Amino acid sequence: MDLTIEQYDYTLPKELIAQDPLPNRTDSRLMIVDRKTGTIEHSHFRDIGEQFRKNDCLIFNDSRVVPAKLVGKRVQTGGRWQGLFLEKNELGLWKVLCKTRGKIQPGEKVVIENRLGVESFEIEMVARLSEGQWAVKPLIEKEWSEVLDDVGQIPLPHYIRGGTMKDSDIKNYQTVFAKHAGAVAAPTAGLHFSKELLLAIKESGVNIGTVTLHVGVGTFRPIKVSKLDDHEMHEERGTIDEATVKKIASCRANEGRVISVGTTSLRTLETAGKNGAITPWSGETNLFIKPPFQFNVADCLLTNFHLPKSTLLVLVRTFGGDELVKEAYKKAVKERYRFFSYGDAMLIV
Repeated sequence: MDLTIEQYDYTLPKELIAQDPLPNRTDSRLMIVDRKTGTIEHSHFRDIGEQFRKNDCLIFNDSRVVPAKLVGKRVQTGGRWQGLFLEKNELGLWKVLCKTRGKIQPGEKVVIENRLGVESFEIEMVARLSEGQWAVKPLIEKEWSEVLDDVGQIPLPHYIRGGTMKDSDIKNYQTVFAKHAGAVAAPTAGLHFSKELLLAIKESGVNIGTVTLHVGVGTFRPIKVSKLDDHEMHEERGTIDEATVKKIASCRANEGRVISVGTTSLRTLETAGKNGAITPWSGETNLFIKPPFQFNVADCLLTNFHLPKSTLLVLVRTFGGDELVKEAYKKAVKERYRFFSYGDAMLIV
């Protein structure tokens, strides 16, 4: 029987969607799902170290969210304009996903406003690309990352305050280990870690490895087809280096577990290890993890609670066992866990 996205629906009371993180990242709740025993336990994230063993290896995604959301107005019409910076090409042009009323034309200029609503600089619309994307020329002599840090907003998902950023999101919607700029959404499972908790975990004999996967614009796009096999995953840029591959090999040799922190880390690990043995990798991945996927690298998964009918929920149910994870989600709703990006966490062992 063909799997459909409707099979991955569930009812979620709106008030359980977290609109802000807790004041202390590690105070989030932690659900522990054990596949061997079929049990579901409740804990707190600050105590997650109790779930790890010496020689385990935690794999984090060190991608850094860029303030990629741009707002401004069209010079010609005065109409409001909104954009999402995606990348810069070799010609110095930006690829931007644009949203505005009416039809914008090549050659038009848009004045970009900073976070206080003050006009900052102009961009020129150069060429229309696919799916609402444009090639634009920034009329400013600065590196793209510096410009975005100055004027950009954090591109929050729509379910958090309708996507409206607060100043606190600049820090809150970023992991404490974020390093390589390029993502438009945070690897949210990592948001629960504080520097102090990470240090304590390291000191307990757990190894730490990193991968990089820059979450792309596809993360904001809904699944538009019914059959899972018909869904085309967006491509995202990722890297896993030799140092992390060696840590995973050492973990395996010492009977430790590879624990993926987040679905983005998991997709990177399984892309690099798709042939059975993990090797250094860099490139684009459009890996869609769905039944009957064979996992070659990750032994455990730390993740948040995901949207109904999303590819991430498909991934988690594939990893954790369909019926067990469905039961876990029912319990999360009943026990009033906080859902999505700023919500609570689940550890599948």
